Amino acid sequence: MATAAPDTPATHVTEHSVTVAAPPDTVYDLIADVSAWPQVFGPTVHVEVLEEAPEDGGEQLLRIWAIAHEQVRTWTSRRVLDPAARTITFRQVVSAAPVAAMGGAWHMRPTDDGSTRVVLLHDFRAVDDDPAAEELIEGAVDRNSRAELAALKTAAEQGAARDELHFTFADSETITGAAGDVYAFLDRADLWPERLPHVARLDLTEDEPGIQHLDMDTRSPDGSVHNTTSVRVCFEDRHMIVYKQLRVPVAMSGHTGRWVIESLGDGTVRATSWHSVTLDPDGVHSALGPQATLAEARQLVRTALGTNSATTLRHAKRFAEDLSAGA
Repeated sequence: MATAAPDTPATHVTEHSVTVAAPPDTVYDLIADVSAWPQVFGPTVHVEVLEEAPEDGGEQLLRIWAIAHEQVRTWTSRRVLDPAARTITFRQVVSAAPVAAMGGAWHMRPTDDGSTRVVLLHDFRAVDDDPAAEELIEGAVDRNSRAELAALKTAAEQGAARDELHFTFADSETITGAAGDVYAFLDRADLWPERLPHVARLDLTEDEPGIQHLDMDTRSPDGSVHNTTSVRVCFEDRHMIVYKQLRVPVAMSGHTGRWVIESLGDGTVRATSWHSVTLDPDGVHSALGPQATLAEARQLVRTALGTNSATTLRHAKRFAEDLSAGA
């Protein structure tokens, strides 16, 4: 719906809600902790905190990368966190076309049975109040809001089990070479089928500089081939690439990661591959059998992802060190 005086721009308002079988504080903490968003919320690819809020609430400045209409869009938002009222309001400071302005709020309210009623509000305007753009934005807000609330419900209702389902790990290589050369190897994923033995096929599209879409077939040690699709955000000036898998193996519900290259100050750099994984309990039993434990699944996922990352890092090391030696 739109509410505005005849001579003022139209502001469209939407409301979405869900009931979550978890305490309000648990739900609030999941929304407040933006570091978990890429794992919890399907549309979110990456979030950076530009200005942190005090522990007791207050203003926070974020930069967010998220998928809307199969494209990655980025914007800067200011949030006001109120843990006492269990309310978080947000307003985009820098929007991405076709959005001219966007804001809203999360409200968490306890119910009589101990659950939480979550209400997600949005208000927005389109650039030039274009009706076609308004329809496009409203469709994206509707899809993303429904997806976010469903994902929030799933994560919050996992309770303490979430700590067992979610884990993070890293693999590193120390390289005698330039950080830029290591970054170039990781950035040019379109060349990986020629450079990496476990990559059977890879299609890379880059609609705008630094935003990559990957469709990749990976060979397993047993010879089987698995397909994954990912979105990557590349920060050449910081020698960092973050990514989110959009199509994950059946045992996982989420997989994000990043490549980070740090100078050690002695002519060497450390290249690190980080993975954050959330297991899907039903998927674990479907893939590994009804008797499989989460611990077994964690180890299998750690081995599979770590082996591929270590292989990529070894080849990046050889590439950069050959360049450094003039080979």
